[in-house]
Amino acid sequence: MGDKKITRDYDDEQMRTFTLGVLNDLQALEQMLNTGMFEEDVRRIGAEQEMFLVDSALRPAPLALDVIETAKDGRLTTEIGKFNLEANMTPLNFGGDCLTKMEDELNEILGVVRTAAAKFGGGVVLAGILPTIQKSDLTTANLTPHPRYYEIDRIVTELHGENRVIHIKGLDELQLTLKDTFIEFCNTSFQVHLQVGAKEFVRYYNWAQAIAGPVLAAAANSPILLGHRLWHETRLAVFKQSTDTRSLTHKQRNQKPRVNFGDRWVDNSIIEVLHEDAIRFRILLTQAIEENSLKVLADGGIPNLSAWRLHNGTIWRWNRPCYGVVEGKPGLRIEARFLPAGPTVADEMANAAFFLGLMTELPEEFGDIRDHMTFDDARTNFYNAARYGLSGQIRGLDGQSRRVGRIILEELLPRARKGLARAKVDAADCDRLLDIIEKRVTQEKSGSQWILDSYAAMDQRAKPNVRLRSITAAMKLYQEEGGEPMHTWKLAEIPADSQWIDNYKTVEQFMAVDLFTVRPADVLDLAASLMHWRHVRHVPVEDDSGRLIGIVSHRDLIELMASGKCGNSPGITVRDIMRTDIVTVAPDTPTLEALDIMRSRNIGCLPVVQDERLVGIITAYDFLTVSVKLFEEKLSKVM
Repeated sequence: MGDKKITRDYDDEQMRTFTLGVLNDLQALEQMLNTGMFEEDVRRIGAEQEMFLVDSALRPAPLALDVIETAKDGRLTTEIGKFNLEANMTPLNFGGDCLTKMEDELNEILGVVRTAAAKFGGGVVLAGILPTIQKSDLTTANLTPHPRYYEIDRIVTELHGENRVIHIKGLDELQLTLKDTFIEFCNTSFQVHLQVGAKEFVRYYNWAQAIAGPVLAAAANSPILLGHRLWHETRLAVFKQSTDTRSLTHKQRNQKPRVNFGDRWVDNSIIEVLHEDAIRFRILLTQAIEENSLKVLADGGIPNLSAWRLHNGTIWRWNRPCYGVVEGKPGLRIEARFLPAGPTVADEMANAAFFLGLMTELPEEFGDIRDHMTFDDARTNFYNAARYGLSGQIRGLDGQSRRVGRIILEELLPRARKGLARAKVDAADCDRLLDIIEKRVTQEKSGSQWILDSYAAMDQRAKPNVRLRSITAAMKLYQEEGGEPMHTWKLAEIPADSQWIDNYKTVEQFMAVDLFTVRPADVLDLAASLMHWRHVRHVPVEDDSGRLIGIVSHRDLIELMASGKCGNSPGITVRDIMRTDIVTVAPDTPTLEALDIMRSRNIGCLPVVQDERLVGIITAYDFLTVSVKLFEEKLSKVM
């Protein structure tokens, strides 16, 4: 949970004071390590559950502050987006029935949130990326009104120095140019924490890096962003690009982004990582320095290290070293940030059990990971898993490349079972949770694959937003009714009684975006051929930068032919015939308003424009679906 107590208005002197606080905290932490002050023989686990709040149409619902106020549960806190929530689980000693206790608490807190959200007509969905989220949701209005979030967006944007380009390739390709960081709203995760002894921290941290790839491949649950099928775990690419502070100059120098996997094994001490982070990444947030950590240490106390912890909270390693004080004793933990939320609590706990079992067994069986795998292989495995999920290949400890599912089933799952047994976790929990992983991997059915398979199996004539809403509705239903693990789910279907109005509330939900356009200087025959071949009656005219400057319609061509001016002259261009008095709408225009504009203006199409750029188009034909649904609904009420 990020510290919300930050300073927004600060000068250079305050920044220097805070920087000294960070350096003092690191010096104190190093002294604590050198003098053996950390707990060594205690293993604890914890978790942070992020989630999406949705409305009755399965769209993001900015209800976080209302839900927190209504629920009055200290475990709940905000996230950067108003439609995101985070719940912090109670730390537990690792062993016995700890996994059941964590699972029960997760189900309990989700019940609390669902009850509170229901009072505002909302609900909860667990997903790495909510399938129904749209670009129009990524606005200042949906930024949680806390100084921490305003400052992160402001400073990250300023440091980046130019418009942010989001570019991700998968089955589809997404490229966006943004002025802010709000696409980060799209991500939610299930973060697992493991406290280990300070003396063994380096060995365990390196193993956390090594196993991240195969664990992520089995857990992937984020394949679609803004209607585009991208990576199996698109979350990773989105988070990295949305919070990138590097200017073009810094990128050319190969400076690491703030969201990163790392570039080498840790050699001797976790201090190596923390020193590098302190000197490589600029401080984003500051707060009042409430303690001198070195003085607290000299006086026999345990410092909070608040300055360094605030700075560490703005460096998003996929496995992040963390510090905490439990029952008056300091401890170090590894925060696995790469796991997505969902598909169900049972699935999340299975992912956690897989990770924790491997973290317990592999360091004992193999010792130092550096004797068995290169760091480059670990990092490549991680990003291959993010891109391809269970369909991908990774390198095992023997250096051989194989299907990730084969490595999981033959080599890793048996060792995860041994690890949980070594930790004295209840055998029934071990079998139940790791059986979920085994069945999921055997079927090659991650959450991402279920979403992609559901999308592909639906009627291809249905608008993408209808398919994505149907998938989200099925996810929500499965999560609420029993919470059976995802590998038991049937593919999502478009329900016959789908609430059509929820699928067409705004123009953005059903506008055509795969557009064929012409340029003003193009020969008119190109526009005519386009209309004939693609069976369209309106062709937008744009310039090279995507600005809409005109429309050519089928009616314009007929009038030209009737005038006898066209002949066989190759000199007639699109510019000679296009109409420039264009009526346009924005993506968030209500559908009924757009329909009224077309009817009152007697026009057959409406270009959709944002920031002067053409982003889509709707035509009279597109409204046929809405009209038919409306007629059917009225008819059913009469009968």
